Amino acid sequence: MPKIDTQEKLRAIYGAPMDIAVAKCLRSLDAHCKRFIELAPFAVISSAGPNGDADVSPRGDGPGFIKVLDDRTIVMPDRPGNNRVDTLSNIVDNPKVGMLFFVPGVNETLRINGIAEISTDPELMGLFADTPKAPVTAIKIKVEEAFLHCAKALMRSKLWEPETRIERKTLPTLGKMIKDQTSSDIPESTQEEADRYFANSIAERG
Repeated sequence: MPKIDTQEKLRAIYGAPMDIAVAKCLRSLDAHCKRFIELAPFAVISSAGPNGDADVSPRGDGPGFIKVLDDRTIVMPDRPGNNRVDTLSNIVDNPKVGMLFFVPGVNETLRINGIAEISTDPELMGLFADTPKAPVTAIKIKVEEAFLHCAKALMRSKLWEPETRIERKTLPTLGKMIKDQTSSDIPESTQEEADRYFANSIAERG
């Protein structure tokens, strides 16, 4: 198959974008974007290091866990984890990030692109004082682009449909998969034990 390696070749296949697809791209958050963020308990954030290596990380908490400061600024808590800090490390070297917000039951998504910085500013950290455990840092993002993404991907995947749910036992436990991948001698746990561990970790560490 011929490689598509120029913008001209790409556009020859796909043509120009629809006018509305270009026009819907906002430079700041309007009321609809803000409401979407307020309802979203889950988002993914993409980043890249100085050499272009890409990364994407899931983030979740209660609805509205990412705060809107103003029309151009959102703040996301960074909770304690395994200290890989891939996203944070990338932001230090390359602050450009992209985000995708999900609201359960809603097939549309919200996309945001912007410039991020990591902060321990008490004022920003105080935005999360109502949560059981304080974040370690806050990720402040200056919005450069924001737009709603159509429902087709989630409709095709039937992501929110109960009949498409996969029984957890279809896959091995996380511990079993990582043990196989790393050839480590970590003890295997049942799914119930793993679920209990992560639930306790959330309760204890946030």
